[in-house]
Amino acid sequence: MSGLRIAAVQMRSGRSVGANIDAAEAMIRSAATDGAGYVLTPEMTNLLERDKRALMAAITTEEMCPALARFRDLAAELGIFLHVGSLALKLADGGVANRGFLIGPDGAILARYDKIHMFDVDLPNGESWRESATYRAGEHAVVADLPGIRLGLSICYDVRFPQLYRGLAKAGAGLLAVPAAFTRQTGEAHWHVLLRARAIESGAYVIAAAQGGTHEDGRETYGHSLIVDPWGVVIAEAGTEPGVIAADIDPAAVAAARARIPALANDRPFALPDLGRAASAPEKAAS
Repeated sequence: MSGLRIAAVQMRSGRSVGANIDAAEAMIRSAATDGAGYVLTPEMTNLLERDKRALMAAITTEEMCPALARFRDLAAELGIFLHVGSLALKLADGGVANRGFLIGPDGAILARYDKIHMFDVDLPNGESWRESATYRAGEHAVVADLPGIRLGLSICYDVRFPQLYRGLAKAGAGLLAVPAAFTRQTGEAHWHVLLRARAIESGAYVIAAAQGGTHEDGRETYGHSLIVDPWGVVIAEAGTEPGVIAADIDPAAVAAARARIPALANDRPFALPDLGRAASAPEKAAS
C-alpha cells in the first residue's frame, strides 16, 4: 500500500437538518472527485442547535436518521470510506448521543463511536457549556481498519485527553480522526497545538474536520480544519469558510516517525504517590 488520499469537510451547520445534509453531500462529492478514498465530516454534521427543546424536536433515532441513510447511500455510490464525524441522535432512554460513524464503500456501517468526554466548561468570555446535561457520554474507544492504515476515532473535546490517543495508537491506529465544533475562543488558543501534540506523541497522522464561522444558533466555531503528519507538520489547513482540504498520506511515514522517536515502545507504567495517605500519616521521626 503506497498511500491513501484523505479529505476533511469543513461545515457551518445550521438548524435545518436537510440543508446541512445537502451541504455535506456537495463537499463529500467534491472530495471524492479529487480522489479521496476516506472523507471525514465534522462534529454535529446534521445539526448545530444549543436549545435543547429545539434539538430534540429536530433529531431522530439512529434507525430513522435521514442523514445517516443518505450518507450510507452516498458512500456506496462513490465507493469511499465516509466517516461522519458525528450526528446528534435520540436514544431510547430519552437521552442524546453524539455519535460518529465510519461507513464502508458498500454503505455498511463499519464502526460507531460515542463521544467520551463532555464539554462542561465556563469560558472567560461568558460562554457556558454543559454537554452532559443533554448528551450521554460514551464509554469505549474505537479503532477500525482502512486500506493500509488503522483509524482511531474521537470527537472534539476528546482531544484534550491524551491518554485516549495513546491508547488508540497502542491499538495500532496510525490515523487519528478529530471531528470538531471547537469554539472560536478555545480554538484560537489551543487548536493547532493540541492537534500537533496528539500527532507527535502518537507518531500518527491526525485529521480534524471542523465547524467554522457564526452559526444560526449564535455560537462561533473556529474552523481551521487540519491534516497533520506523524512528525507534527501541518500538511493541509482550511480557513473559516466551508470547504474541503485533502492530502495524500503514506502509512510508511507512521512507522518511520515511531522508529525515530519510539515513545510508544518506550512507554512504561508508573505509580503515583498516594498524597491523601501521605498527608494523613506523617513519617515518624528517627529514634
